[in-house]
Amino acid sequence: MRLPLRLAILSLCLAAAPAFGAADDLIEQLATCRVSWLDWKNDPVQAGKFAETIHGTFVQKPRGPAWTPKKPVLVGGLSVVEAFPESVGMGVGFSLTVDATFDKARAVFEKLAGKTFKTCETGEGLRSCELEIAEKRTLTILGGDSAKSKTTLLGCYYFYAK
Repeated sequence: MRLPLRLAILSLCLAAAPAFGAADDLIEQLATCRVSWLDWKNDPVQAGKFAETIHGTFVQKPRGPAWTPKKPVLVGGLSVVEAFPESVGMGVGFSLTVDATFDKARAVFEKLAGKTFKTCETGEGLRSCELEIAEKRTLTILGGDSAKSKTTLLGCYYFYAK
């Protein structure tokens, strides 16, 4: 392969790299409540950016609210298994299931958010923590309370349906 062709290929690869990082960064910002799609619902530019990121990064499962990554997605170094870009159960927000134990995910999530969870509960085989960081922005983490549980749900919820 000639040098100019190699340089052209390398340039294309380097130009594409920030796009992947940008998507992972937006996903991380959404999960940690640094940005909120709730704020964008009436802003077509931001709503479009959000939709483009989700559709470019994930594919929706045939039934249910879960989306799976099209390619490896990392948040704080943790592999994302699923994304829930609108809701989980009665909670409206943005959350991710990551491939990590509750304790590991909690430490990473607290570091990313720059906040420490104060309210945590254990019961019925689950551990959970919540931290309200602003109006309509609550950081949440939920996982199994046994060492066998290898995935953890974490994210930002705007409000819960009652």
